[in-house]
This record gives sequence, C-alpha cells and structure tokens, in this order.
Amino acid sequence: MAAGWEAKLQLVQRHVRAFPDFPKKGILFRDICPILKDAAALKAVIDLFEEHVRNNLQHVDLIVGLDARGFLFGPLLAQRLGVGFVLVRKKGKLPGATVSVSYDLEYGKAEAEIQEDAVAPGQRVLLVDDLLATGGTLHAAAELMRKQQAEVLGCMVVIELKELNGIDKLKPHRVFSLLQY
Repeated sequence: MAAGWEAKLQLVQRHVRAFPDFPKKGILFRDICPILKDAAALKAVIDLFEEHVRNNLQHVDLIVGLDARGFLFGPLLAQRLGVGFVLVRKKGKLPGATVSVSYDLEYGKAEAEIQEDAVAPGQRVLLVDDLLATGGTLHAAAELMRKQQAEVLGCMVVIELKELNGIDKLKPHRVFSLLQY
C-alpha cells in the first residue's frame, strides 16, 4: 500500500509545473493544469484524498469546495465518498439567501459566501481547495461553517506553500496536503 501511495504521489508531483515571476516578479507559481489534463494524475489526486479520508476521518457529511479550483477536486471526492458537495463562492455569485464572511488578502479584502441552506447545523464537513498559501480563503470557509454551526473535520489541498505559514491561520483544524513546497 505504501508503494502505491508513493507512486501516485510522484505522479501528481510530476504534473505540477512551476512558473517563475508569475503573476508578478518574485512569485513562483505552482500550476495544477497538467494534473487536470492527465486522467491518471487527476485520478491519483482523488485516490490519495479518498484514502486519507477513509483512513483518518470517521464520518463526512459534505465536501465543501472553495471557489474556484476546489470545485475541480471536491465533487470528484464527494462522488467517491457518496456524499454531497457544497460551494463556497466569491460574494455575489450565488442565488438566494446567503451567509458571508469578509477576509483579508495580501492585496486587500474579499468576501466569501455560501447559500444559507447549504449546510445544516451539526453536519460534518471537509474543506477542499487546490492550494494553501496564506490560509485566508480556507480560514474564511471555516468561519462560514462555524456560522452555520457545522463541524469542520479538516482541510485538504493538493499543494501547500509552507513558507507562507497558512497552516497557522487554520488552527485548530487539521490540514492534509499532498505536496509541500
């Protein structure tokens, strides 16, 4: 099992591209598009996420995906686990009654929202996104879940940028990342 895990992890890692000085000078951008383009690499991500959930979490009611790349991995994981999928979007993108929180970005403020009836009190949720950088967006999603009285079981990301210490902002929530840079 460990050999299979390692082979899948290596496959995923081979499909992450690095672009220096994007979107601005001094940033090394980690691109997941090659993962999405390659069926085996995408399957490996979902296999690894699914194995982690099944081995480490008792019961998940919903997968909560963050705008926008969490929408790529979250529904696939939800389908594998046989649970529903819920969207956390940027403010103004969801119809009907919503609940929102504002949060700080490196360059300003933003707001995230969820439909008011998307998550019921007491539901056990897992937050999914592609990348953990400063932790602002995942922290906002966790705050939305707190407002909805849901239990956040943890956060899952494909890539964690360790030097930005985003994991600190997410305490006490557990974070599972496939790759760390």
